[in-house]
Amino acid sequence: MKDLLAIILIFGGGTAIAIAFSPIGKAIADRIRGRAVEAETDPAVLAELDEMRAQLSELQERVDFSERLLAKDREPRVLEPGAGA
Repeated sequence: MKDLLAIILIFGGGTAIAIAFSPIGKAIADRIRGRAVEAETDPAVLAELDEMRAQLSELQERVDFSERLLAKDREPRVLEPGAGA
């Protein structure tokens, strides 16, 4: 049992050290310290995002219109006397 624990500690410790010195480990350390790097915003990405929002808004309006048209057809119709079901 002690041999297994020693092997786990050796390889686990080595893995932890390897991760700590990797770019991921450095990013995690900076985040913990509160020195997170702000990402630069690309104007092309922002323009594309605005275009996608406009398209989504138009699509939502079309779906609402379609739902209203479908709801008209689903309104209950009154059967006239003598009309068989």
